[in-house]
Amino acid sequence: MADTKERISGIVGENEVVLFMKGTPLFPQCGFSSRAVHILDHCGVAYESVDVLQDMEIRQGIKTFSDWPTIPQLYVKGEFVGGSDIMTEMFEAGELQQMFTEKGVKTAD
Repeated sequence: MADTKERISGIVGENEVVLFMKGTPLFPQCGFSSRAVHILDHCGVAYESVDVLQDMEIRQGIKTFSDWPTIPQLYVKGEFVGGSDIMTEMFEAGELQQMFTEKGVKTAD
């Protein structure tokens, strides 16, 4: 488990914005992951994604890493933001966009 935690920590630390999700941005495998992708795409930020369905250690490990039981999970500049419900609430309130701006997150090309 320590190795998995180190892998997750590396992924979170190396990417400004990372979404742990079921599937890929082109082919989300659940509605919550699809919603998260749409929000990030609408915000126009560059982000990495990790398909937890391809790696069972990551799928279980990310829940322990964040102490959050569900997937997807969004991290911005190393900080856990939340799942799709929290992302939706923040997006609708303009807080997610503000956070991206304040943290200087790069826009997508």
